[in-house]
Amino acid sequence: MARLAKLLLVSAVALFYTLVVLNNTTDFDSNYQFVRHVLMMDSTFPGNKGMWRAMTSPLWHLSFYFSIIAWEMVTMVLSWWGAATLLGALRKPAKEFNAAKRIPMMALTLGMLMWLVAFLTVGAEWFLMWQSHSWNGQEAAFRMFVVLGMVMLILMQPDGEELI
Repeated sequence: MARLAKLLLVSAVALFYTLVVLNNTTDFDSNYQFVRHVLMMDSTFPGNKGMWRAMTSPLWHLSFYFSIIAWEMVTMVLSWWGAATLLGALRKPAKEFNAAKRIPMMALTLGMLMWLVAFLTVGAEWFLMWQSHSWNGQEAAFRMFVVLGMVMLILMQPDGEELI
């Protein structure tokens, strides 16, 4: 049963990233506005001393947003690939199933790094997103970091010879 749980959790992460990529590509402007406002720091505390960090050029906004979408796409592909790898090893010996965790571990690590680096570190701390009431994604970023971390911890548990 533990193997099946791991497969389903990795598949759920893949589905999540599929919907994120779908939303960011079919409704480009919604999340682009989020990135744009965070980078411009236009809703941070008035008179803060960090405004020198603001990026007002649309070229920077688009570059950041495209890099986030690309990061999400790679995470999505690795997640689906990882789920397929786990599925293929589901009824195989423990050594093979444990080896099949390599790709989903890469996907989960990449996903966690996105939320920790891009949102909690660069967005929240460098661009002072925490000061904004309108454009603050810290709670969502923390939630996703924790969810992905929990899936990773479950996936990391060694599997014995018990099949699914």
